[in-house]
Amino acid sequence: MKKVFWKGLVALAVALVWFSGSAFGADINLAKKSTLESILKNKKIRIGFNAGYMPFEMTDKKGNFVGFDIDMGKEMAKAMGVEYFPVNTDWDGIIPSLNTDKFDIVVSGMTVTQERNLRVNFADPYIIVGQTIIVQKKHEGKIKSYKDLNDPKYIVTSMLGTTGEQAVKRKIPKCTYKSFEKETEAALEVVSGKADAFVYDLPYCAVFMAEQGAGKLVFLDEPFTFEPLAWAINKGDPDFLNWLNNFLRQMKNDGRYDVIYNKWIKSTDWYKQVK
Repeated sequence: MKKVFWKGLVALAVALVWFSGSAFGADINLAKKSTLESILKNKKIRIGFNAGYMPFEMTDKKGNFVGFDIDMGKEMAKAMGVEYFPVNTDWDGIIPSLNTDKFDIVVSGMTVTQERNLRVNFADPYIIVGQTIIVQKKHEGKIKSYKDLNDPKYIVTSMLGTTGEQAVKRKIPKCTYKSFEKETEAALEVVSGKADAFVYDLPYCAVFMAEQGAGKLVFLDEPFTFEPLAWAINKGDPDFLNWLNNFLRQMKNDGRYDVIYNKWIKSTDWYKQVK
């Protein structure tokens, strides 16, 4: 009986050694196939985006690509010690272009959705561009968040049929709400003093502040709904995904992320470069 037992243990040990060796070999092969290895070998990272989504990716007056995503991509390349290689492409073809190796990664203000996640893998969100608020200057210091607007005395505007309108109705139902066919009309109500606040997505509000906000408006740029943007890569590449998540974590903890965020989201100085 003991002989059978020991034979069984030996067989199990041999099987475990064989399995772990096979798994290790499989891991090595997977690592060799990673886009990360290709980037390091080619000494450049090809970053796909669609210029035109302010303030994330734009073309300045000199024809250069600029924006929040552009700076993040350049930091990514610097951290890898490779060349930053921009690839501007049409939005409707951006995922197929990634899947067919036209570039290595999408850094283009892409919202994480379940449908997209079936076709690509997303790194951790690098920014939340949910709904933000522009308020009349006279309310500075009094209105600090969406919760302060939940009162019938405040007139709040947004665009008809948008997530901005949904957020107002869901989060601040007691306010006096006015909807508009166009987001610009809704925002101008606040500029003219006919409304107290405008609710809309962060990128649009940042641009509107650059155009109309000086001395008239206050920008509450902390999103109060969850609409995450993340970098997209091809599926089946855990090594690249791991590197990206650690890179983002480091960026957010050593101050580099704050510099880029303040430059493109909190400040409007960039606007004169593109208009």
